[in-house]
Amino acid sequence: MAWVYLLIAGLFEIVWAYFMKQSEGFTRLWPSVLTLGFMAVSFALLSLAMKSLPMGTAYVIWTGIGAVGAFIVGVVLLGESLTVMRVVAALLVVTGLVIFRLAPGGSSH
Repeated sequence: MAWVYLLIAGLFEIVWAYFMKQSEGFTRLWPSVLTLGFMAVSFALLSLAMKSLPMGTAYVIWTGIGAVGAFIVGVVLLGESLTVMRVVAALLVVTGLVIFRLAPGGSSH
């Protein structure tokens, strides 16, 4: 169940990053409120995942999901540039996440 919590926490991280961008530096009320709400849920789920996953594994996977997801959302929804170098960088992050997950000690205490 910890991996499910972690996956959902990472997805919520993408959502709060999107709303943080929409908040324009926390100057717009509802995007700011949504940012803080999704952030709270994301942190709570990360905390639940860390009850049984090593801290380093959980945190790296969480931030990786958020980073790659935010990159994809930025390109798809916000019109950010899609270059070969940025795609390669995102693929390197994904590769690192897979290696981290498969490494000995990466799934429990």
